[in-house]
Amino acid sequence: MGGRGRSRRTQRKHFRDGRENVWKNEKNEEENGAKNNENGNGNRPVHWQPFAIENAAFDAYYKEQGIVGSEEWDSFIQCLRKPLPAAFRINSSSQFSTDIRSQLEDEFMKSLQGEVTDENDAEGIKSLPWYPDNFAWQSSFSRMQLRKNKNLERFHEFLKQENEIGNITRQEAVSMVPPLFLDVHQNHFVLDMCAAPGSKTFQLLEMIHQESEVGSLPTGMVIANDVDVQRCNLLIHQTKRMCTANLAVTNHEAQHFPSCHMKKNHENAAELSMTELLFDRVLCDVPCSGDGTLRKAPDIWKKWTVGMANGVHCLQLQIAMRGLALLKTGGKMVYSTCSMNPVENEAVVSEILRRCGESVELVDVSTELPQLLRRPGLKSWKVRDKGVWLASHKDACKNGRPGIVPSMFPSGQVHIDTSGSYRKIIDGEVCEDDNNGDDEVEPTGDEANVLVNEVSSLPLERCMRIVPHDQNTGAFFIAVLHKLSPLPVLQTKSSKQSQEPHSDNNDTKTKVVVDDVEVDTKGMDVDVLGTKNGESVEPTADADVIITETDEVPDSNPSKRLKGSEPEQDKTTNKVLSRAEKANDKRKLQVQGKWYGVDPIVYFKDDAILTNIKDFYGIRESFPFERHLITRNSDTNHVKRIYYVSQSVKNVVELNFAAGEQLKITSIGLKMFERQTSKEGTSSPCVFRISSEGLPLLLPYMTKQIACATPVDFKHLLQYKSIKFPDFVDDGFREKLAALSLGCCVVVLNKDNEVCSDPPKVDKSTITIGCWKGRASLSVMVTAIDCQELLERLLVRLGTEKGSLTDDKLANGDEVVKVDAEENVDSEMVTLATVG
Repeated sequence: MGGRGRSRRTQRKHFRDGRENVWKNEKNEEENGAKNNENGNGNRPVHWQPFAIENAAFDAYYKEQGIVGSEEWDSFIQCLRKPLPAAFRINSSSQFSTDIRSQLEDEFMKSLQGEVTDENDAEGIKSLPWYPDNFAWQSSFSRMQLRKNKNLERFHEFLKQENEIGNITRQEAVSMVPPLFLDVHQNHFVLDMCAAPGSKTFQLLEMIHQESEVGSLPTGMVIANDVDVQRCNLLIHQTKRMCTANLAVTNHEAQHFPSCHMKKNHENAAELSMTELLFDRVLCDVPCSGDGTLRKAPDIWKKWTVGMANGVHCLQLQIAMRGLALLKTGGKMVYSTCSMNPVENEAVVSEILRRCGESVELVDVSTELPQLLRRPGLKSWKVRDKGVWLASHKDACKNGRPGIVPSMFPSGQVHIDTSGSYRKIIDGEVCEDDNNGDDEVEPTGDEANVLVNEVSSLPLERCMRIVPHDQNTGAFFIAVLHKLSPLPVLQTKSSKQSQEPHSDNNDTKTKVVVDDVEVDTKGMDVDVLGTKNGESVEPTADADVIITETDEVPDSNPSKRLKGSEPEQDKTTNKVLSRAEKANDKRKLQVQGKWYGVDPIVYFKDDAILTNIKDFYGIRESFPFERHLITRNSDTNHVKRIYYVSQSVKNVVELNFAAGEQLKITSIGLKMFERQTSKEGTSSPCVFRISSEGLPLLLPYMTKQIACATPVDFKHLLQYKSIKFPDFVDDGFREKLAALSLGCCVVVLNKDNEVCSDPPKVDKSTITIGCWKGRASLSVMVTAIDCQELLERLLVRLGTEKGSLTDDKLANGDEVVKVDAEENVDSEMVTLATVG
């Protein structure tokens, strides 16, 4: 046979990988299994083993730190070893949010109560008492129970359907807490620094839109940022269900999030509404070791080491300080982690307070959300490194631990340089010792006691730590910071010696958990005094405080950096562009300002198309179009999608242009119009149809292409997707459809069977479907799950007293005749939309 083909290549690969070159059959496997099986029963060996849910180093570390008292340690550790209950949140922006809550309260809580047994130790389903309006729920049933039990299986299908629709969001219970302490209102500019996967961002958007009326947009906005491009895509997918024009997604390292401020002498300075991008609220949910998620991710038990926290401490501090620099005076920032380690929690907060002085205060929020059980922050802790406990930075230097920085300790004050002399850093100033560094002087008296067991003088008890066994949740740490005045610029004349104790910190490598995703991170450091390479740094205009790092500090996430996601060197850029020019048949590399590989942001200014859209849909002049429509295609002659941005996002876009496009924006705006490319679309007077995402915002301003349908006809549209005009039950609806132009139209449910005004009045309870009027039929293109969901909600809301939704017969008594393929529009052309 010549040994050709795949088999030969595979054998060579096996040799290269050092695999055993034997042919194994079922008999060999059984013999090997009998030898290796501990029970000796001849069964095949089980290669998969459950995760070990214990770690001696973990136990020793947290027992010493005193996270919980010794009398409750057993309850604490037993709870950590149990699976985490599933939690989900009803999206308050959903039109059916109260209906879903009622269904959970009246139907599932009662029907599933009988499934609770002592054997599975389940609590059934219950609302989380501390979450507003009973919109957060928790289920203690395991996945196996949900699949095998018929009653639970129905509940499981309900969760999957509502999550896919966007009515609920599956989210860990403690992960819902940080946004609740930000006190977000509709006029606030909010920055989510480490936003992916987007559950907290969704909460922030709900808060922004909570007070807005139908057809209006909030004056604030949310910028959701993440360092990884792929996780940005996950973030976009999660927040897309919100259908908001007040969101922008950016792709930056959080610790280097750019200051977007107008350049001096800008030609259009008078036209800009804002000159610098600062935020009223900042959510700083930083990457961490993630040991608070042990119940959800049991693989962390085996991987956990104390170095995971030590290696990420400085990165967390960088991100937090950058967040405060971008925060407006009078604004609030929430710092949070899903870790229990004080090195990542209290140590970071205490260093923030030391650096910022009286400019920032730690807010006492103990009276807020009173039903949320939480514990005060620690005021004393130790640092462990390579098997050695360190009570102070002096101990770290004595034991040769140059990667352990002073900010990890409660006082953050004692510092020893390479000559062995002591230095204290008080309020950003270096206090020299009396011996001029000739000999090491041992501290005496009270100072010696402080070094043995340091206790912070800062009000760290205002922080909150959520532990698992208090309310059967995961673990979390939260601190609320209030910016009282501009941050001080810390400067000092410092020698290069003062940086040497930190210089080896880059050798520390660890794995960091960012929302259950492991990230390889090297230890990072920020000079406490705001110096770089031993030289004082002058203040800059783009931040309130100087935050620098040593030259050796690597990219915070090099393993996830994608090619083309950052500005390339000139030589590389020219090479890429030349390839694009040669490949005429391929899509050219998109350029957004200085960012390569990202779609540009272009204002849509085609007056002919805009006039055609306005006339076709009868859009009132009061709807703001000027400089609110953008595209992501530099070739304006081939625009497929038009996005709409709010006034707040528009101001940010204009400021970003004036600042030289400092922001790398991956997603922005609400998809409003889409070009219809099917045969039916080309024959329509308007080639652009209204996107389902943009329909709720645009509908109150439309005067044409709208028809009111009775509940029966509305139900038939959802059931059969395409219906010929003679098959509609209501004559008035049929006549209205005949008067509409060919193309995109909107069908509004006339739930009261009353005479519908023209155009119909729109409020938060209005239910609509985007449709396409063909030559002989009306088509709606929605997924089966969308149809099923809306039909169920209509049955609950309208009931069957009047028989309005029980008549499945059409006007002529025949079954629905399927329309020809030419009359069907593409599968994404028209989708379900609701207002409110």
